Amino acid sequence: MIIDCHGHYTTAPSAHNGWRQRQKAAFLTGEGSPRYPAISDDEIRETLEANQLRLLRERGADMTIFSPRASAMAPHVGDENVAKAWARANNDLIRRCADLYSDIFAPVCMLPQNPRADMAGSIEELDRCVSELGFIGCNLNPDPGGGDFTAPPLTDRFWYPFYEKMIELNVPAMIHVSGSCNPGLHATGAYYIAADTIAFMQLIEGDLFADFPTLRFIIPHGGGAVPYHWGRYRGLADMLQRPDLGTHVMNNVFFDTCVYHQPGIDLLARVIETKNILFGSEMVGAVRGVDPTTGQYFDDTRRYVDALPISDAQRHAIFEGNARRVFPRLDAMLKALGK
Repeated sequence: MIIDCHGHYTTAPSAHNGWRQRQKAAFLTGEGSPRYPAISDDEIRETLEANQLRLLRERGADMTIFSPRASAMAPHVGDENVAKAWARANNDLIRRCADLYSDIFAPVCMLPQNPRADMAGSIEELDRCVSELGFIGCNLNPDPGGGDFTAPPLTDRFWYPFYEKMIELNVPAMIHVSGSCNPGLHATGAYYIAADTIAFMQLIEGDLFADFPTLRFIIPHGGGAVPYHWGRYRGLADMLQRPDLGTHVMNNVFFDTCVYHQPGIDLLARVIETKNILFGSEMVGAVRGVDPTTGQYFDDTRRYVDALPISDAQRHAIFEGNARRVFPRLDAMLKALGK
């Protein structure tokens, strides 16, 4: 089967998005949070059938690991209470999507990481989503400030209580920032790729996986600039007297295939070991148009993986095997479904 490890609910019902606007306005005026609207199952089905489900079927994928819209997570908006309510509303909506299409959507949660808060609220929400709602992972924002990069590096002990909860629950995290409030950082073209690259360098500089040898991170968007500059990072690890990247980082870090042209996927597959690559499209997401040089959608990433000169075993690992290994709760869910 083909498992897309990187999907977002970018087409959520208008009532959900309207509530967010009212929530933000209420915070600015000091009013209480508005009541969340009633959204029917049919409204949810309509948003999914016309978009994610249609494209999954057309492109031949079987399942997507599904989380709230990344650019809308925006934990820097308001205070921690605003972030908690918004995270809960989004995660509950993702759970409903997975309930309606249990064989297609595997739920992953967002976190209320307000930049003025510690990780206690995020630990609580992760525990609720995994232990009570059956989620299989989370999106962890390395820069909750939205482009300021004031958060401590991912190797700092600030994050350790959250990592301990991840290990207790046996879930991985996708390292994923949200919308950019920095006018110099275009969200999807600059901020996302920069944050991916920054996160990888932080992991090189620290010794996080010596403390947490079973911790697992997915760095999306093909690993940012990392595969293209693999020699730079190997050289920096040597200069900083870090161990070889294969043992220091790459037993715990994985990249997806959200790279929207064939030469980019070819590079990823040549530089990064197959065991560290998970199929992903970020569909419907950052790039939605048709590539005029191929006549195909940029984010139809299955085509690129199909075209790789690799073995059937490698292709199976990228499409399915690695996702089941990195997300053990997904593997258990699929086995319960007889898959």
